[in-house]
Amino acid sequence: MKLIKIKRKTRLEKRYTPKMGKLHTNVTYIKKTILNVIPIKTVHKYRETYYGQIKDCNECVLAK
Repeated sequence: MKLIKIKRKTRLEKRYTPKMGKLHTNVTYIKKTILNVIPIKTVHKYRETYYGQIKDCNECVLAK
């Protein structure tokens, strides 16, 4: 039995980009968990564009 596992979760978020303005997009979080219950840290988060490109979430600022 493994103690540490990697988990992916996708959820809809509001984002803001200077070129496009408001944007509703699916953001995927990759997290490390202990016993598949307790999250330790977020390893990476990314979003997929309308055209299928994968972009890092550091490029866009959270909407306020």
